[in-house]
Amino acid sequence: MKLSLVIPVYNEDESLEKLHEEICEVVTANNYDVEIIFIDDGSKDESWNVVTKLVEKDPRIRGLKFRRNFGKAAGLDAGFQEAQGDVIITMDADLQDDPQEIPRFLEQLDAGYDVISGWKQVRHDPWHKVGPSRVFNWMVSTLTGVKLHDHNCGMKCYRGEIFDEVRLYGELHRFVPVLAAAHGWKVGEIVINHRARQFGHSKYGVRRFLKGFLDLTTVAFITGYGQRPQHLLGGIGLLFFAIGFLGLFGLSGWWVIDRLIGAEEPIELHKRAIFYYSIVSLLLGTQFVTVGLLAEIIRSAMAPQTKSYFISQKVGVRDEAS
Repeated sequence: MKLSLVIPVYNEDESLEKLHEEICEVVTANNYDVEIIFIDDGSKDESWNVVTKLVEKDPRIRGLKFRRNFGKAAGLDAGFQEAQGDVIITMDADLQDDPQEIPRFLEQLDAGYDVISGWKQVRHDPWHKVGPSRVFNWMVSTLTGVKLHDHNCGMKCYRGEIFDEVRLYGELHRFVPVLAAAHGWKVGEIVINHRARQFGHSKYGVRRFLKGFLDLTTVAFITGYGQRPQHLLGGIGLLFFAIGFLGLFGLSGWWVIDRLIGAEEPIELHKRAIFYYSIVSLLLGTQFVTVGLLAEIIRSAMAPQTKSYFISQKVGVRDEAS
């Protein structure tokens, strides 16, 4: 079994050499056949120079350098496409993920799981990162049905063939277990050791939390209705259409009865607020159904996804062409 370690890097020049040493200790102790793939996501420090030096020392290392910062999801996707291992483990480059946990992840694969997510049960992060993360994890588990305590954990283990079906874009890296579960893969979780940050600073902030919430709505739609968007959009449209139709039908009946009985003050529909609400509801219904049809057309005609990143350099890679 060949093991691929996929490690995105963004301004982590101080931690890379120590991380490499720790990985080598685990690999040597367990006699793993391993490749280590560092993806420099447009770092502004000396991270790429450190990766290049590590490649010269260790032929098991490969490095990819992005032209600019494309995001963690793009970095992981590039690593997944480059990886040749039967099993892929992702981890962060900031030393908070402990390489000593690698054997425990592989044990879970032997137990029959296809995806194993790490759970930082005891966290060494500031409160403003831990609090929103717990809320986010609860929302993801509730909306997607994939019950994990720590969807945000960067240390995860996958069977390599999963990425023949699951592709990343945007900021969907934290939802790989959800996307894999939607394809029928078995997802598990283990508690892992989370270490305090030694270098640099956290990239987490309020902006990332808001982005994560928006990405959650995308994943919920993809996993629930990605193959049948009209079922959701058209269903909402028909509901609005039915409300508008019933409103106008009721008003029309009222107007006819009013005329038949010869009321002294006949109703004037254009002066009733419900008349306009019903029209707006009909229009909304028509729009939702139309958008649903367009989504179905786009899905059926969509070409294969293009890459969301561009690589400027590669080191330690057999095919140097980008």
